[in-house]
Amino acid sequence: MADRYALISVSDKTGIVPFAQRLVEAGYRIISTGGTARKLAEGGVEVTKVSEITGFPEILDGRVKTLHPKIHGATLGRRDLDEHVATLEEHQIPDIRIVAVNLYPFRETVAKADATFQDAIENIDIGGPTMLRASAKNHESITVVVDSADYERVAAAVADDGEPSLALRRELALKAFEHTSSYDSAIVEYLQGELQSADEDGLPGRLDLNLVKHQELRYGENPHQKGAIYTREGDVDMGGLEKLHGKALSYNNLVDLDAALDIVREFDEPGCAIIKHTNPAGCALGDDLEDAYDRALACDPMSAFGGIVALNRTVDASLAEKLDDHFFEIVAASAFDDDALEVLTRKKNLRILRVPESLTSAPYVIRATALGYLVQETDPRIERDFASLEVPTERKPTDEEVAALAFVWKACKHVKSNAIVIGKGTRTVGVGAGQMSRVDAVEIAVKKAREELDGAVLASDAFFPFRDGVDAAAEAGVKAIIQPGGSRRDQEVIDACDEHGIAMIFTGNRHFRH
Repeated sequence: MADRYALISVSDKTGIVPFAQRLVEAGYRIISTGGTARKLAEGGVEVTKVSEITGFPEILDGRVKTLHPKIHGATLGRRDLDEHVATLEEHQIPDIRIVAVNLYPFRETVAKADATFQDAIENIDIGGPTMLRASAKNHESITVVVDSADYERVAAAVADDGEPSLALRRELALKAFEHTSSYDSAIVEYLQGELQSADEDGLPGRLDLNLVKHQELRYGENPHQKGAIYTREGDVDMGGLEKLHGKALSYNNLVDLDAALDIVREFDEPGCAIIKHTNPAGCALGDDLEDAYDRALACDPMSAFGGIVALNRTVDASLAEKLDDHFFEIVAASAFDDDALEVLTRKKNLRILRVPESLTSAPYVIRATALGYLVQETDPRIERDFASLEVPTERKPTDEEVAALAFVWKACKHVKSNAIVIGKGTRTVGVGAGQMSRVDAVEIAVKKAREELDGAVLASDAFFPFRDGVDAAAEAGVKAIIQPGGSRRDQEVIDACDEHGIAMIFTGNRHFRH
């Protein structure tokens, strides 16, 4: 064993000294480079520098140190082939059997606010990925270690059996290829952003997601479907979301939670959204968070049962008591004070989630189909001057109606198409979601609004193809409408509004949510 070597060259030096010490105790000699060699020597580990093996100094500010036949011959030579073994001996190439390498901190570098393009380029590792790929390819002969969490397993296997088992070497080889693949994808993503590598439609020519399984879920949408949540390599897990209490999150919980957070992010004012099956059972703004919750719940208290509540301010004890009066699956907010948590944690299963204000929507919406993966930009937060939009009707909306129309338009964006939202002031009173016919969506929203229709306003996520939807809204008491316009029958719809004395705004754009 005295002639066996471990090559160690790491950027993250966590746990490297005790790992090297255990290898030495098992009879391995250590080859190392630059800062790693210094770290090991300071820890009392006897080290042979790479330059002593290659007979060539580290050059070009450390850019070239391991790119040499005496290193790559050692990592690529097959020990089960006599010809390879003879070649290694002939050229006095060391018998390297363990390669422990991790890479320059590229992601950490480009994440810094003051990082320059040159900083990024200098943190693209070349020698490290080359050694990892070579060693992983040759895992029949070489053990490759890329993660400090694996040091203990490798050291224990070496101490007990002289070398790790083939099964462990294969597992670690896969891990190394996953790591280099992810590393390269991070570089591509950064360069795409810096160099505008994109198609004419503005989407990148290549999209690598770099997803790592964060957590197995009990199942998917239904018990017969497997489910898990994946997060992007290098990102904060789940965007920094923190579960403070309650059961584990399910697949459907996470889908609904995302929808709820999308809505409250639309507003700067204290806001509340209560979600059921990705659609708002109620949404409202208020003078404070408690007021917003009261108004959102009043929209459809029956549908709110078992829903998810998202709030964009700190929950206090008074609001917590009201939340405790109803059955919700999740309460998510930017913060909870101690008294509020004392109240809410009385329910064993209620999931309480703290959502960092920095959490934003993903840049892309991705949907898998049998034909391929559909990708689109996320529909951004609505920022418009509603008072300046086109008003094609004889009656113009009042200032109060414009404000109410702006609110329902933002809420309607988050309702499944065909979508109709009826509201008063800054609260929804009726929601018609996911209907095949737009007039059906109007009728459902009217039914949900009950006695609160007189003087209400209405938003439609896409144009009215016929006047029947306007007629149904007018009959119910709606006084103002906001919709994209653009139908061949726009004039017919405008005439219907004029007949009923309804003011209508055309936005010029739609917000389908399929």
